[in-house]
This record gives sequence, structure tokens and C-alpha cells, in this order.
Amino acid sequence: MTNVSVSPVSDREFQAAILPRVSRTFALTIPLLPRDLAVTVANAYLLCRIADTIEDEPALSAAEKRRISRQFIAVVARHEPGSRFTEALAPLLSPATPEAERELVLNASRIVGLTHRFPLAQRRAMERCVAIMATGMAAFQAQSSVRGLRDQSQMDHYCYFVAGVVGEMLTELFCLHAPAVAENRDRLMKLAVSFGQGLQMTNILKDMWEDRRRGACWLPREIFDSRGIDLAGLAPERQPPGLGDAIDDLLATAHAHLRNALAYTLLIPPHERGIRRFCFWAVAMALLTLRSIHRRATFSSGEQVKISRVAVKVSGLATRALAGTNAGLTVAFAWLARGLPRAAALPQTASVAPARSEGNA
Repeated sequence: MTNVSVSPVSDREFQAAILPRVSRTFALTIPLLPRDLAVTVANAYLLCRIADTIEDEPALSAAEKRRISRQFIAVVARHEPGSRFTEALAPLLSPATPEAERELVLNASRIVGLTHRFPLAQRRAMERCVAIMATGMAAFQAQSSVRGLRDQSQMDHYCYFVAGVVGEMLTELFCLHAPAVAENRDRLMKLAVSFGQGLQMTNILKDMWEDRRRGACWLPREIFDSRGIDLAGLAPERQPPGLGDAIDDLLATAHAHLRNALAYTLLIPPHERGIRRFCFWAVAMALLTLRSIHRRATFSSGEQVKISRVAVKVSGLATRALAGTNAGLTVAFAWLARGLPRAAALPQTASVAPARSEGNA
């Protein structure tokens, strides 16, 4: 039996305490939301963080990841007790898993227990997200390698499982919270997946060398093959000519997705300032990260292109000041995105889970 770490505080208090330990960004943005919505979104994020912990654990085989992911899906759907999931996963976690994520796994029952106390419609949105995310990530992990993904389409599928479905879930939660937001539900859903992909592509580019050290690469081969670059042979100390241009192509695509994220944010009614601030601050930090990558194309670690705490604070203050006006947010976006490569506008089309999971082909 695994010794489960249970602190004497309430489940909500534990959730509030663990959030900043497992996420720098969301610990800043979630408290901007209206109080009850913030509790729900924090809980949803931690469910996704547990799914990510399974994906990121290097000691787990692909088969173990599939099995434990299915078990976690069953726990969230109330088909299995959380304690059984913790007992299955906790002993398998290696020292590579951060201590805070280990504590989150040890207290998974508390997080899921809070999930089960939310209204049914909220639970359904969260259950769907976890089921799609955990299943899709496990499928991609089974075939991950330093060769990268086949093409942009496959990268889109990967980003959907990791982040696009989260955009769909958040949209449902926002609409359930505020009828005024729900009036734009269809238009928001057409942008939600793109919003998530813009943030995820930013993370993939920032973390490309760290992922490679773990034996994974989520970049599309076709973009690099066209420049004679073999993704399998890349190394931080061995960066071939043309690598910066290939990265710029992906920066342009991420930039286009973030323009859709701006359009999404502007559809939130101005009086819902908390939701607008939550959305735009994430966009602002992503744009600053993309610019940092663009300025330092030969970076060799995510730390080198990570935005400073001062930049995070300034972008947050700007977001607070401008959140109530569409014109202000539009001008702020243009200023933050200055100098970034641009791609053609992306279609604003709702995305659904692919009919089947695609790994590396």
C-alpha cells in the first residue's frame, strides 16, 4: 500500500496550495477569474496536470501509460476510487517527477473528490476533456521519438489532445458561468482549439531541447525536411543552417493561432473582465515567449528564452488596464507581437477529437 499524503486543510485549501507549486502561469491567471469559476478552472487544470504527469514520467512504458491513463479516466468518471489510482501510479514515479507533482498524485483523491462535487454540466465538460486528453497523449507517447511528428497536420492533432481540448472545456465552463458568454458559444468554440494550439506550440518551441533530452520531439518533420534538416540528428551544440528559418515558420503559425486567441478574447463581453484578463494575459506571455525565441534562434535550453518575472508582471498590469476595451487589447496584441513572423490567417473552424489517434508515422 502507498502512504497517501493528506494534509489537515480542506480539499479546496489543498487545491489552492498545490496550484502554484505545479504551474507558474496558471497560478497567476486563474485567480483573475470570478471566485467560483476560479475554483472550477483550478480543479480542471489539476486534473490535466495529473494526466500530464503520467505522460511525462520517463520510467513508465507506453503500455503502463495507457493502462494508468485509462484508470485515471475511470476515476474522474466515478467508475473507480482515486485511492486505487494513487496506489498504482505513485510507486512507479521516478526522481524525474517533481516533488510537487508527486504530492499531487498522492492527493489525487482530494482533487477528484472536489471535481465530483461540482454541478453535473461542469463535471461532464471536465470528464470529456480528461478522457480525450489522456487517451490521445498516451497514443502519441507510444510512438514518440526524436524523429518528430510527420507533418503540420499531425502536430495539430497532438496539440488538440494536449491543449485544444482544454480550450473546448474552458469555453464550456465560461458559458456555464455566464449567460452573456454563452450567447457567443458557437463562435467561441470555433476559436477555442486554435487558442489552445497557439499556447501549446509556444511551449513546444520553448521546450524543444528539453523534450529531445527525454527522447521526444513534437516538431513536424516536413518543415525541416524541406530545408535538408534531419530532426533525429539535431543537438543544441549542433544546429545546422536553416534551423532558424524552420523555427520561424512554426513561430508564424503559432502567431496566427494567437491572433485567433485574440479574436476569442474579444468575444467575451467586456463586463466579464476576469475572464478577459485570464485569456489575454496567457496570450501576452505566449507572444513575449515567441519573440524571445525569434530573437535568439540558436537557443539551447528553454531557460534561455523564458520571459523574465518583470516581463510577466508588466504584461499582467497592461492586461488589467486594457481588459475592458477591445481597441486596447487589439493595440496591445499588435505591440506585443511586433517583429514576429506572420502566416496567413487560420480558419475559425470548430475542431473535434480526431476519429482515431495518430502517432508518429
